Amino acid sequence: MKKYRWQLLILFLTGLVVGTLLILEKRGGIGQLGTPQPVSGGVYTEALIGSISRLNPLLDASNQVDRDVDRLIFSGLVKFDSRGMPEPDLAESIRPSQDGVIYNVTLRENLTWHDGEPLTTADVAFTVNLLQNGEGYISADLVAFWKEIKVVVLDALNMQFVLPEAYAPFQDYLAFGVLPNHLLAGKTIKEVADSTFNLEPVGSGPYQFSELSIENDVITGLTLKAFTKNSSSGPFLEEIHFRYYPDAQSAYQAYIDKYVQGISEIPDEMLSSALNNPELSVYTGRLPQISMVMFNLNDTALPFFQDASIRKALLLGLNRQRTVNEIFNGQAIVANGVIFPDSWAYLESMATVQYDSEQAAMLLKEAGYVITGDENPVRMKEDTALRFVLSYPDDDLHRVIAESIQNDWKKLSIDVVLEPVPADIFVSSKLEPRAFQAALVDLNLSRTPDPDPYPFWDSGQATTGQNYSQWNNRLASDSIEQARVTMDYSERVRLYHNFQAIFEQELPSLPLYYPVYNYGVDSVIQGVSLGPLMDTSDRFASVSGWFMTARRTQGTETPAQ
Repeated sequence: MKKYRWQLLILFLTGLVVGTLLILEKRGGIGQLGTPQPVSGGVYTEALIGSISRLNPLLDASNQVDRDVDRLIFSGLVKFDSRGMPEPDLAESIRPSQDGVIYNVTLRENLTWHDGEPLTTADVAFTVNLLQNGEGYISADLVAFWKEIKVVVLDALNMQFVLPEAYAPFQDYLAFGVLPNHLLAGKTIKEVADSTFNLEPVGSGPYQFSELSIENDVITGLTLKAFTKNSSSGPFLEEIHFRYYPDAQSAYQAYIDKYVQGISEIPDEMLSSALNNPELSVYTGRLPQISMVMFNLNDTALPFFQDASIRKALLLGLNRQRTVNEIFNGQAIVANGVIFPDSWAYLESMATVQYDSEQAAMLLKEAGYVITGDENPVRMKEDTALRFVLSYPDDDLHRVIAESIQNDWKKLSIDVVLEPVPADIFVSSKLEPRAFQAALVDLNLSRTPDPDPYPFWDSGQATTGQNYSQWNNRLASDSIEQARVTMDYSERVRLYHNFQAIFEQELPSLPLYYPVYNYGVDSVIQGVSLGPLMDTSDRFASVSGWFMTARRTQGTETPAQ
């Protein structure tokens, strides 16, 4: 036994150490020692693809890189959580009346602008007045919407928005960036647009404008500094620098050359290189867009489109996952429905319809459509052939997708004729006049967190609205109409679930995919998270929690690993 004593001693000591570690872990000692606590400091530099125009949240709709910067400089009354639910930002509380017509808003106390002036309801009312009189600079739909809203200022902290009728998604509209009345008072929207304010902005967000970088009379970047007076925690990064680049390749090269630590967008053709870079963290988020095949359900020459079983067969016959894998290089998500899967209103029980050509063929046969002809076989039912025109915006991407759809349906002996239409007139020449049989359509729902399906799927919008497929389902319409006027969110969830269940059964249009967005940040920057996006500037939603330096619980300060 003597020769085994040293092994027994080692086993005993090992057990003692393990036991001690387990006790420490249960008491929280190990976890606490290993937990980094962010501390203030550090500079983050990001490459933006594009050029500056106006740093003004009311005037940035057409320039993504302006929206990116404005996201940090300006604040709204509300912001949105990871499921698209509105929550107070500058507002302390928002209380709708029982009938949903009046929204009572109370601002947080002691809010200040970046220049130290107090932020009050006068600033909010001033900004709304610009929205109401923004013709020529702000979208006509948004101007028309705000013209219907009455603003009542009660005092410096309290105000009311009075609507002409109940509208449950109204809180989403309160996310507009508030502008400072004390700097712009008395100016028209044109004068604001021409003001030097747009290159020296003063906001109330987590970062304040510091200076522009100019080379050869061209603005090449800008610097923002942390502003903590309106926040209970963060931001931790002391400065954020932006540098402008003409394209993604030069932005990525700037990262390789260590000029920047982040890239505002990584396109598909650069993704492989970015993923293989061990120092670069790539974050992916679903974009607020959905692509689908819409049917003209009122075309009497195509009676098969009015049969839900035929529409289900057409969906089963589409290999959407192959489209995502091959055409989008995996950078898209197969769509289940028309409400985004990470929304508070999404129906979780919906299942993805998998490609099943055999099941599709069986449904077509059961509906009476049998294959006829030898050279160019096509399914027929009496004198009606499964033959129709698929219109699509005439560009390379939509052409490839349309051809893929055509090939999938050809395998079912469905004859699809492709019709390219110039992209700039696709909506006005095909969708609005309902002058199509089937159409490949992209719906862009940017900056509209509330899923409100009313504009595209309510029967009241079938003639002159955006219900281009002219779907007329009374139960579905009742659900989305009630959801627009109901203040109770749990009831709105129930109503939206009803709508989605009906849509899943009826399939008035075929959901194809949701595209995604990729964003690159050097691994030295910690705390970055990317949730669902209503705009790509939402990558900064968590910016107050980003950090470069962390302090361990024992008091030592170390760079975050």
